[in-house]
Amino acid sequence: MAEEQTTKQSARAPRAPREGRERRREQQDVKTDGFEELTINIDRVARVVKGGRRFRFKALVAVGNKKGKIGVGVAKGQDVTTAITKAGEVARKHLITVPLNDTTIPHEVEVKHTGARVLLKPAAPGTGIIAGGVVRSVVELAGVTNLISKSLGSTNKVNIAYATIDALKSLVPRDKWVTTKNAPKKVAKETR
Repeated sequence: MAEEQTTKQSARAPRAPREGRERRREQQDVKTDGFEELTINIDRVARVVKGGRRFRFKALVAVGNKKGKIGVGVAKGQDVTTAITKAGEVARKHLITVPLNDTTIPHEVEVKHTGARVLLKPAAPGTGIIAGGVVRSVVELAGVTNLISKSLGSTNKVNIAYATIDALKSLVPRDKWVTTKNAPKKVAKETR
């Protein structure tokens, strides 16, 4: 009897993939589009209602292509996967371009966002990323491989992530620096 069941099962034709699954796979492929998504932090947050506490999840997600584009998003959802998906979408909507100088940043920068202060310094090749957890995650996804950083002030991960994004946003590319070589020339006024 057991032999008959195994022969019946093996004689069946393989199932065709369901359309729903195929569509989901296609959506995931479109969603990735060269960007890497990293979940930095997940928190359980509560709101107090008449019957007790209602729990939700807050996700902090960074999205980057390791070629100078980076975004950070925060979102809440009923479960962890919903929160992560929403935060990833928020991060993709707020992408910034980071001016890279080979494998590091062009100059030193210090930025304060709410209570968190972040200091970023360029480093020589071979130094690696010397940074704390949140700053390291964001900077790696931006494509920087040599950097020295220090987080000052608040230890709130969300604020540190946004302070890092603000610091990377405030960088000026090396060719846009105003120096004596590329300073605008003063034109003498003609006298009539």
